[in-house]
Amino acid sequence: MSSAGSTGSLPGDPPGGRRALAVWGIGVSVYFVAVIFRTSLGVAGLDAADRFEVNASALSTFSILQLLVYAGMQIPVGLLVDRLGTKKVLAMGSVLFTIGQLGFALSPSYGMALAARALLGCGDAMTFISVLRLGNRWFPARRGPLVAQLAGLVGMAGNLVSTLVLSRLLHGFGWTAAFAGSTLAGAVVFVLTLLFLKDHPEGHEPERVPHQGAAYVRRQIAAAWREPGTRLGLWVHFTTQFPAMVFLLLWGMPFLVEAQGLSRATAGELLTLVVLSNMVVGLVYGQVVARHHAARLPLALGTVGATALLWAGVLAYPGDAAPMWLLVVLCTVLGACGPASMIGFDFARPANPPERQGTASGITNMGGFLASMTTLFAIGVLLDATGDDYVVAFSSVFVLQALGVGQILRLRRRAARREERLVASRVETVHVPA
Repeated sequence: MSSAGSTGSLPGDPPGGRRALAVWGIGVSVYFVAVIFRTSLGVAGLDAADRFEVNASALSTFSILQLLVYAGMQIPVGLLVDRLGTKKVLAMGSVLFTIGQLGFALSPSYGMALAARALLGCGDAMTFISVLRLGNRWFPARRGPLVAQLAGLVGMAGNLVSTLVLSRLLHGFGWTAAFAGSTLAGAVVFVLTLLFLKDHPEGHEPERVPHQGAAYVRRQIAAAWREPGTRLGLWVHFTTQFPAMVFLLLWGMPFLVEAQGLSRATAGELLTLVVLSNMVVGLVYGQVVARHHAARLPLALGTVGATALLWAGVLAYPGDAAPMWLLVVLCTVLGACGPASMIGFDFARPANPPERQGTASGITNMGGFLASMTTLFAIGVLLDATGDDYVVAFSSVFVLQALGVGQILRLRRRAARREERLVASRVETVHVPA
């Protein structure tokens, strides 16, 4: 598919520049803190099991509930962003995820801790869609893929902080001090959002669409879903994101320590490798997609194939544990899952007009989190059912990958034809004489 229509500047494009970068930086800092809080359980899973005296299934419920709330909030958040703007939604999100993190720090029981993680997931759900919308409002369209990948990169930096910093605070100062102390970051980004964030540059106000109640909401969702590009974006996100998400969010540390016999320090280094790989690959994928839109699907499917191959190699390796070199390669490849999932938004973005971007992004963003939630649950149940057989439990990854690839292949041609027509119609509109 030609990228000419997607890489050039269009009339009315935001100017970008330093001010855009500063405002976007405030928004993405909220997402950065949300990811720290979201992934904090990934380095505290074994501690949480001891603190609340729960088994693998109950432990996985923490992350499942958090992701269930996150995924369920995506369409409502998209509608809120389209209706209220990014500043209000990001401010609400920062309040909710900060209260959730504080509640998790102070929870004396498993039930209260679950409620805190649900509240955290609700606030977290409000961040990424808002940041995507902020990027669309402040930067030219041709910068969209790179700006989205940079947002994902900042999110992975948050994951890196939880892996390197929060884990050390946890083991140095204890559960309550580490989790409660981290909430100071949430308070800081809330204040920055209120004081300095703006929804759009002057002269680029979006056209106001009058709210028409439930019928309007249904039309927004239905119109976004009818676009093949939105559905393709959802399935790309679904298929690419979840292997790394499951690994980093909860099961990577137990797998490396209990199944592979590594120390916590060595396992933490491998989790860090996933994050660092994600940050490097994100920059590469963003540049490639911005210049060559035809590379979107090969990059996504190539990442899925490489991930499946490496997982199969680790799980099927003879002996008690896979060699370190194979685990290093696996973690390096898992780092590409996050950047590949961002490609899903590059299918949904050109398929929808500006007033529907939040809704379409919300639908797309549900994909990976639904897959992650399903896999987290499956692994927990299979571990309990098989006596901690990680080979059987982690084989559930392949089932969801096969489902997602099938849907991608089914939708790819329909989405490509529709995108070509939309690009052609927009070019014709731009060239109509005044």
